[in-house]
Amino acid sequence: MAATAITRQDLIDFVVQESRLLDAKRYEEWNALFTDDAFYWVPAAPDQEDGINHCSHMYEDKLLRELRIERLKSPRAFSQQPPSRCHHLLQVPTVETFDEAANEFVVRTEFHYTESQGDELQFYVGTFFHHLKQVDGALRMTLKRVNILNCDAALPAVQLFI
Repeated sequence: MAATAITRQDLIDFVVQESRLLDAKRYEEWNALFTDDAFYWVPAAPDQEDGINHCSHMYEDKLLRELRIERLKSPRAFSQQPPSRCHHLLQVPTVETFDEAANEFVVRTEFHYTESQGDELQFYVGTFFHHLKQVDGALRMTLKRVNILNCDAALPAVQLFI
């Protein structure tokens, strides 16, 4: 499929739709938004340089994302009794990098994330960085970096995907 022209609005719409898929528990569709070599990364320190040489809350490749999705679907997953739910509240995403020639796009989004399980609520605030490129005419994530404001605090286990 030939590459089509990407607009800034396409990038913004992608980020909004990605969060809606997570809120709706449409995890397979969400995971399909990544390239095969992409990572979902939640650093454990402010300004962390990478997820390989430093400890992270999450640094998940395709296999680890798929394993988490299968666990979330399993009726035997004790940690999901009762099932968790989430809600993303996004500020308007801003395009940080728009390089059509290099097929590189980065979108920054400030967020509030709430995760609910039974009577418990967890709240996180921070910044998403979606690194995107066009693959076969569609936008795909090469990296989703989730910078949590208090990432260096002792955080409870996040059950879902922020």
